[in-house]
Amino acid sequence: MISIHDKLFDIYMTQAEIQSEVARVAREISRDLGDKNPIFCPTLTGSFMFMSDLARALDFDADICFVKYTSYQGMHSSGVVSTDLPFPSRCDGRHVVIVEDIIDTGCTIDAMLGQLQKLNPAGIHIASFLFKPGCFKKNFKIDYIGRSIPNDFIVGYGMDYNDYGRFYKDIYKVCE
Repeated sequence: MISIHDKLFDIYMTQAEIQSEVARVAREISRDLGDKNPIFCPTLTGSFMFMSDLARALDFDADICFVKYTSYQGMHSSGVVSTDLPFPSRCDGRHVVIVEDIIDTGCTIDAMLGQLQKLNPAGIHIASFLFKPGCFKKNFKIDYIGRSIPNDFIVGYGMDYNDYGRFYKDIYKVCE
Protein backbone atom coordinates (compact mmCIF):
# COMPACT_ATOMS: atom_id res chain seq x y z
CA MET A 1 0.00 0.00 0.00
CA ILE A 2 1.21 3.54 -0.78
CA SER A 3 0.04 7.00 0.27
CA ILE A 4 -0.14 10.00 -2.05
CA HIS A 5 -1.50 13.29 -0.74
CA ASP A 6 -4.74 12.40 1.06
CA LYS A 7 -5.33 8.99 -0.58
CA LEU A 8 -4.22 5.40 -0.01
CA PHE A 9 -3.53 3.13 -2.98
CA ASP A 10 -3.21 -0.65 -3.19
CA ILE A 11 -1.30 -2.72 -5.77
CA TYR A 12 -3.26 -3.27 -8.98
CA MET A 13 -0.76 -4.45 -11.59
CA THR A 14 2.83 -5.60 -11.03
CA GLN A 15 5.84 -4.60 -13.07
CA ALA A 16 5.99 -8.13 -14.53
CA GLU A 17 2.35 -7.92 -15.66
CA ILE A 18 3.00 -4.48 -17.15
CA GLN A 19 6.02 -5.69 -19.12
CA SER A 20 4.10 -8.68 -20.45
CA GLU A 21 1.39 -6.39 -21.84
CA VAL A 22 3.97 -3.97 -23.28
CA ALA A 23 5.70 -6.83 -25.10
CA ARG A 24 2.40 -7.98 -26.62
CA VAL A 25 1.47 -4.47 -27.78
CA ALA A 26 4.98 -4.01 -29.26
CA ARG A 27 4.61 -7.25 -31.24
CA GLU A 28 1.27 -6.07 -32.63
CA ILE A 29 2.60 -2.64 -33.60
CA SER A 30 5.75 -4.18 -35.13
CA ARG A 31 3.62 -6.54 -37.20
CA ASP A 32 1.30 -3.80 -38.44
CA LEU A 33 3.57 -0.77 -38.82
CA GLY A 34 7.18 -1.97 -38.87
CA ASP A 35 7.53 -1.28 -42.60
CA LYS A 36 5.59 2.03 -42.64
CA ASN A 37 8.12 4.44 -41.07
CA PRO A 38 5.71 5.64 -38.38
CA ILE A 39 6.17 8.63 -36.10
CA PHE A 40 5.26 7.95 -32.48
CA CYS A 41 3.57 10.84 -30.65
CA PRO A 42 3.36 10.01 -26.94
CA THR A 43 1.31 12.41 -24.84
CA LEU A 44 3.07 14.07 -21.97
CA THR A 45 3.28 13.54 -19.19
CA GLY A 46 1.65 10.22 -18.39
CA SER A 47 2.77 8.08 -21.32
CA PHE A 48 6.52 8.59 -20.96
CA MET A 49 7.12 5.27 -19.16
CA PHE A 50 4.91 3.26 -21.52
CA MET A 51 6.58 4.88 -24.55
CA SER A 52 10.05 4.18 -23.17
CA ASP A 53 9.27 0.49 -22.61
CA LEU A 54 7.41 0.25 -25.92
CA ALA A 55 10.33 1.76 -27.87
CA ARG A 56 12.72 -0.82 -26.43
CA ALA A 57 10.31 -3.67 -27.23
CA LEU A 58 9.65 -2.74 -30.88
CA ASP A 59 11.63 -4.64 -33.48
CA PHE A 60 12.19 -1.56 -35.67
CA ASP A 61 13.50 1.97 -35.30
CA ALA A 62 11.15 4.93 -35.57
CA ASP A 63 10.75 8.67 -35.21
CA ILE A 64 9.32 10.16 -32.01
CA CYS A 65 7.85 13.54 -31.10
CA PHE A 66 6.20 14.21 -27.75
CA VAL A 67 2.92 16.14 -27.65
CA LYS A 68 1.06 17.55 -24.66
CA TYR A 69 -2.72 17.69 -24.42
CA THR A 70 -4.33 17.71 -20.99
CA SER A 71 -7.78 17.51 -19.47
CA TYR A 72 -7.27 16.01 -16.00
CA GLN A 73 -7.45 17.89 -12.71
CA GLY A 74 -7.11 15.83 -9.56
CA MET A 75 -8.95 12.53 -10.00
CA HIS A 76 -11.33 13.60 -12.80
CA SER A 77 -11.32 14.87 -16.35
CA SER A 78 -12.23 18.54 -16.54
CA GLY A 79 -13.82 18.00 -19.97
CA VAL A 80 -11.73 20.88 -21.32
CA VAL A 81 -8.69 19.92 -23.39
CA SER A 82 -5.71 22.26 -23.44
CA THR A 83 -2.92 22.03 -26.02
CA ASP A 84 0.51 22.79 -24.65
CA LEU A 85 2.65 21.03 -27.29
CA PRO A 86 0.85 20.25 -30.59
CA PHE A 87 1.61 17.67 -33.28
CA PRO A 88 4.56 18.64 -35.50
CA SER A 89 4.23 19.38 -39.21
CA ARG A 90 6.38 16.32 -39.96
CA CYS A 91 3.27 14.19 -39.33
CA ASP A 92 2.20 15.15 -42.87
CA GLY A 93 2.08 12.03 -45.03
CA ARG A 94 3.27 9.74 -42.21
CA HIS A 95 1.65 7.01 -40.18
CA VAL A 96 1.20 8.55 -36.73
CA VAL A 97 0.89 6.49 -33.56
CA ILE A 98 -0.64 8.42 -30.67
CA VAL A 99 0.65 6.81 -27.47
CA GLU A 100 -1.40 7.24 -24.30
CA ASP A 101 -1.04 5.94 -20.77
CA ILE A 102 -4.80 5.63 -20.25
CA ILE A 103 -8.00 6.41 -22.14
CA ASP A 104 -11.20 6.85 -20.17
CA THR A 105 -13.80 9.27 -21.62
CA GLY A 106 -11.83 9.73 -24.85
CA CYS A 107 -12.27 13.53 -24.84
CA THR A 108 -8.55 14.29 -24.97
CA ILE A 109 -7.85 11.91 -27.88
CA ASP A 110 -10.92 13.16 -29.71
CA ALA A 111 -9.57 16.73 -29.58
CA MET A 112 -6.13 15.49 -30.64
CA LEU A 113 -7.57 13.64 -33.63
CA GLY A 114 -9.22 16.83 -34.89
CA GLN A 115 -5.92 18.67 -34.83
CA LEU A 116 -3.87 15.79 -36.23
CA GLN A 117 -6.19 15.23 -39.21
CA LYS A 118 -5.42 18.78 -40.39
CA LEU A 119 -1.80 17.66 -40.95
CA ASN A 120 -2.84 15.01 -43.53
CA PRO A 121 -1.16 11.95 -42.02
CA ALA A 122 -1.06 8.73 -44.07
CA GLY A 123 -2.72 6.95 -41.16
CA ILE A 124 -3.59 7.50 -37.51
CA HIS A 125 -3.16 4.72 -34.97
CA ILE A 126 -3.85 4.84 -31.24
CA ALA A 127 -2.00 2.82 -28.61
CA SER A 128 -3.07 3.07 -24.98
CA PHE A 129 -1.62 1.09 -22.15
CA LEU A 130 -4.91 1.15 -20.22
CA PHE A 131 -8.49 1.63 -21.38
CA LYS A 132 -11.66 2.18 -19.33
CA PRO A 133 -14.48 1.02 -21.64
CA GLY A 134 -17.12 1.85 -19.00
CA CYS A 135 -16.20 5.55 -19.21
CA PHE A 136 -15.62 5.83 -22.96
CA LYS A 137 -17.91 8.41 -24.60
CA LYS A 138 -16.42 8.87 -28.07
CA ASN A 139 -16.52 7.00 -31.35
CA PHE A 140 -12.96 6.29 -32.47
CA LYS A 141 -11.02 3.06 -32.69
CA ILE A 142 -8.21 2.28 -30.26
CA ASP A 143 -5.87 0.09 -32.27
CA TYR A 144 -3.65 -1.22 -29.47
CA ILE A 145 -4.71 -1.71 -25.85
CA GLY A 146 -2.50 -3.09 -23.12
CA ARG A 147 -5.38 -3.85 -20.77
CA SER A 148 -9.01 -2.86 -20.31
CA ILE A 149 -9.85 -1.99 -16.71
CA PRO A 150 -12.88 -0.91 -14.66
CA ASN A 151 -13.38 2.71 -13.67
CA ASP A 152 -10.79 2.67 -10.88
CA PHE A 153 -8.53 5.66 -10.26
CA ILE A 154 -4.94 4.50 -10.64
CA VAL A 155 -1.39 5.81 -10.25
CA GLY A 156 2.08 4.58 -11.09
CA TYR A 157 3.83 3.73 -14.35
CA GLY A 158 3.56 7.36 -15.46
CA MET A 159 0.06 8.01 -14.15
CA ASP A 160 -0.40 10.47 -11.32
CA TYR A 161 -2.59 11.97 -8.66
CA ASN A 162 -2.02 15.74 -8.64
CA ASP A 163 1.47 15.31 -10.13
CA TYR A 164 2.69 12.59 -7.75
CA GLY A 165 2.83 8.81 -8.03
CA ARG A 166 4.18 8.64 -11.59
CA PHE A 167 7.50 6.99 -10.73
CA TYR A 168 6.23 3.75 -9.21
CA LYS A 169 7.17 0.71 -11.31
CA ASP A 170 3.86 -0.98 -10.43
CA ILE A 171 0.32 0.35 -10.90
CA TYR A 172 -1.85 1.08 -7.85
CA LYS A 173 -5.56 1.78 -7.48
CA VAL A 174 -7.15 4.08 -4.96
CA CYS A 175 -8.63 2.40 -1.88
CA GLU A 176 -12.34 3.12 -1.41
